[in-house]
Amino acid sequence: MAKADPVIIVIEDDPPIRRFLRTGLSTQGFAVFEADTGKQGIVEAGIRKPDLVILDLGLPDMDGVQVIKAIRAWSGIPIIILSARSSEQHKIDALDAGADDYLTKPFGLGELLARIRVALRHSIRPQEQLQGDVFVTGSLKVDLNNRLVSVDDREIHLTPIQYRLLAVLVKHAGKVLTHQQILKEVWGPSYQENAHYLRIYMSQLRHKLEADPTQPKYLLTESGVGYRFKI
Repeated sequence: MAKADPVIIVIEDDPPIRRFLRTGLSTQGFAVFEADTGKQGIVEAGIRKPDLVILDLGLPDMDGVQVIKAIRAWSGIPIIILSARSSEQHKIDALDAGADDYLTKPFGLGELLARIRVALRHSIRPQEQLQGDVFVTGSLKVDLNNRLVSVDDREIHLTPIQYRLLAVLVKHAGKVLTHQQILKEVWGPSYQENAHYLRIYMSQLRHKLEADPTQPKYLLTESGVGYRFKI
């Protein structure tokens, strides 16, 4: 039996952009459904159970952040924001609400497709990357069950906080996490404004895990927003 095309719902009120996305994504093997309001998009997501949602923040009936929260109330499907709002705070608000990634208009189809592939990989967690509680990417191996980390089969000693930070990033691999999200999970709610803690420990992790800490391969910075563990 033929495998069904991955389903993407585009929630966007601009007809030319919807048309561009429908054409571009359809030629890449995606089944595309559209909604031009937030409420319609929420209904479409509930009915069609898509593999991914592309969402504009500036919708005519409700803010896109409200749409994210509505979908997140029942589903963990990847959500990629596609918006003309380019400020760091808009990105942080959307990501804190549960979006997986953020792309600013104008955008290129090639970059959007790359981000879709990353989001879908994160969603399905391929067997070669996650086997039980073992995450493998490149030369890095993280055994979450036994709390073991190795690079090129050489065990790396991490402090408890360094390990918790890495574990949080690995569990959300491929997804942009804001500073506040990471601080809350690693240090607790009372530390959400202490971003300097995060910078210090991220630097330490890079020196232990990256071949070149100044050009990280795994622990990527999303400028002004947070970090992403690349898969």
